[in-house]
Amino acid sequence: MTNLTFEKALAELEQIVAKLEKGGISLNESLALFEKGVKMSRFLRAELDKAERKVEILLKDEKGNLKAEDFEADPDDDAGEAGGNA
Repeated sequence: MTNLTFEKALAELEQIVAKLEKGGISLNESLALFEKGVKMSRFLRAELDKAERKVEILLKDEKGNLKAEDFEADPDDDAGEAGGNA
């Protein structure tokens, strides 16, 4: 999985799930897709764990204690997405 990014792995996993849900493929192909999906899932979990550790490091105070901070999403971020579906 060299040069695999989180986004590429997620897109690959979504394609695998869609193929499996659609059906109409052989048992061997289904098993191969399932195995690849599990690998993608594990890669994604590892990437999320790394990101979580980075965030925790960034949130530590000067004494090394983790400070909980509220996360507030910018309300303007969602405005552009809603208009495209009208």
